[in-house]
Amino acid sequence: MTAIALTIAGSDSSGGAGLQADLKTFAALGVYGASVITALTAQNTQGVTAIHDPPPEFITAQIDAVFADLRVAAVKIGMLSRAGAIEAVAAGLMRHRAENIVLDPVMVATSGSHLLALNAVEALRRKLIPRALLVTPNLPEAAALTGTGLARDEQQMESQAHEILSLGARNVLIKGGHAEGGESVDLLIGQGEAVRFAAQRVPTKNTHGSGCTLSSAIAAGLAKGLTLADAVREAKAYVTAAIAAADRLEIGHGPGPLNHFHQFWRTP
Repeated sequence: MTAIALTIAGSDSSGGAGLQADLKTFAALGVYGASVITALTAQNTQGVTAIHDPPPEFITAQIDAVFADLRVAAVKIGMLSRAGAIEAVAAGLMRHRAENIVLDPVMVATSGSHLLALNAVEALRRKLIPRALLVTPNLPEAAALTGTGLARDEQQMESQAHEILSLGARNVLIKGGHAEGGESVDLLIGQGEAVRFAAQRVPTKNTHGSGCTLSSAIAAGLAKGLTLADAVREAKAYVTAAIAAADRLEIGHGPGPLNHFHQFWRTP
């Protein structure tokens, strides 16, 4: 049976993040990708200049169309810029009894542009986090969700993860990409002991879409039947390799995208 994953996310017109990054990731990892567009952004490697929000009814129509026909094995949720979009997605996933939901609480783009309205954060906490198998915040997102400061060490990362678990999520992956040091450390926290995933930090500015890519890679692993820990482990390895190969691309004038197809493209 063909493994199918669905991305529910915003569109990045420059192709490096959002649902474009998700679909590239699904394809690179051998999973068929479907998509629901929650927002249209006018965006490039230097920033976001405009956001157009489709009406919640259209988001609902897309979700219903996909689930009416496709056997979706995992769902990745990315950018949801308004409370109405969050409510439409939460209701649609409940209606279709979606499983293996990976929620990437996208709040700020790599360029620094805000992607989630401040008044929608509470809707995210109440409507979607309790439905997620996994929530994947980076350090600034974890701080925003918990109303605390930026975690300075792994102990504080774990503490914030437990606060997010208390909102109803079954598992939390706190991503340490924004931290300093030679290693990039992510912590997976569920009901048992924390699992630590570490990789050498790659010295490059070209990390546009790395959070989108990691969450969609995890969803791809779940769609293929991997355990959550194995899906995270394989996703971490894939993203690290895609970042390491990012400098082979020459895209834009700001932080460029990952090289999602590094294992397939020939080096010039």
